[in-house]
Amino acid sequence: MPITITMPALSPTMTEGTLANWQMKVGDTVASGDVLAEIETDKATMEVEAVDEGKLAKILVEGGTENVAVNTPIAILLEEGEDESDLEGFDAGSAPALEKEKSEEPEKEEAPKKKAAEAKSEPATDDAAPEVKGSSGPAPVSKKGDRIFSSPLARRIAADEGLDLKAIKGTGPHGRIIKADVEKAIASGSAKAEKEAPKAASAPAAQPQAVTPPPEGNYEEIPLTSMRKTIARRLSEAKQTIPHFYLTIECELDNLLAMRKELNGRSDEYKISVNDFVIRASALALKKLPAANAIWGGDKILQSKDFDISVAVAIEGGLITPVVRHADQKGLAVISDEMKELAGRAKEGKLMPEEYQGGCFSISNLGMYGIKEFSAVINPPQSAILAIGTGELRPVVRDGALAMATMMSVTLSCDHRVIDGAMGAELLKYFKGYIEEPLTMML
Repeated sequence: MPITITMPALSPTMTEGTLANWQMKVGDTVASGDVLAEIETDKATMEVEAVDEGKLAKILVEGGTENVAVNTPIAILLEEGEDESDLEGFDAGSAPALEKEKSEEPEKEEAPKKKAAEAKSEPATDDAAPEVKGSSGPAPVSKKGDRIFSSPLARRIAADEGLDLKAIKGTGPHGRIIKADVEKAIASGSAKAEKEAPKAASAPAAQPQAVTPPPEGNYEEIPLTSMRKTIARRLSEAKQTIPHFYLTIECELDNLLAMRKELNGRSDEYKISVNDFVIRASALALKKLPAANAIWGGDKILQSKDFDISVAVAIEGGLITPVVRHADQKGLAVISDEMKELAGRAKEGKLMPEEYQGGCFSISNLGMYGIKEFSAVINPPQSAILAIGTGELRPVVRDGALAMATMMSVTLSCDHRVIDGAMGAELLKYFKGYIEEPLTMML
């Protein structure tokens, strides 16, 4: 049976994407591992690899198509021994629609090979889902022994009626649950699924915002990109569901700037920035106060054992936060090289999901734009973000006398469910200590 290739979910936040282009054309022979297409997600442009072998028989969604929903059929693959005649009557649309035409009569036994291919192509347990290059592998399926074989129509009816498929005996080929089995369970009143108890700790879902009416006068309507939609949804959710509070502290930079100048003068192989010091100081501060290196888990707090730092990088159409892993274990030169490489690929849209997911703590630096001070929005599910302002000469009082020093304002946004005021203040105290005495970062 032909295999339907569907639009994969390439990141946790992806609901739709742009099928940028096809790397193969109709009639091409496809081998496992071949790049089928490039897809633009809300975060990056990624290659999709084939898992199965065969021939690309039909392209259902042309390259350049925007707003393709996840799980939408995008192409059909013919297996070995199949030809175009096998496409007659084959509907690559949604699985329930595919089943609808033949639901009035019992399913018949089919050849084992064809039946196995059919089971392989079912969207709900899609073993034939494309593999994302750079990810850990194809989309996960149920563990062996736990998988329930059922027709798409049977699954849909069972879901609508609140039935538990595990309690229904299948009479179809190889014990597969078909429509007649579900209807029998409905008539008998058996197989009712247990209703989940409402979660007390769950936050209310963010409500869609009302559409702003067009203003008077001339204006240009700019369609939302997948990235901008995701930014709007996630940050609206963050401000509505995360109890933010803010702490600001002033850090003197003169010692840090002197050390940076000396280090950069020693070699042309690296160019350390103030932001590199900030990344390392943040990781070391979290290491001193590991309770702050955590996220909210609904009915628990999840404390990470790794001190990973996300760094906001502005790209066309939005921003992305590549992660410096184990920043507490890396020197300034290594952090500098890694950030340059991550930021470069972020701007090209080439980051892999594992390079921008994870971490409990972010840094947003607008100092290069001359911004003195600002408060950043927490990037869920993280619990804190540090907003870095510009370093500038300001008057300070030393030993009762007026003096000038290069000062930098930083503001920590905290999730009060995880980080209390005293904990946030202590974290900033450690951060300030590392920034003002940068030699301590070398210990």
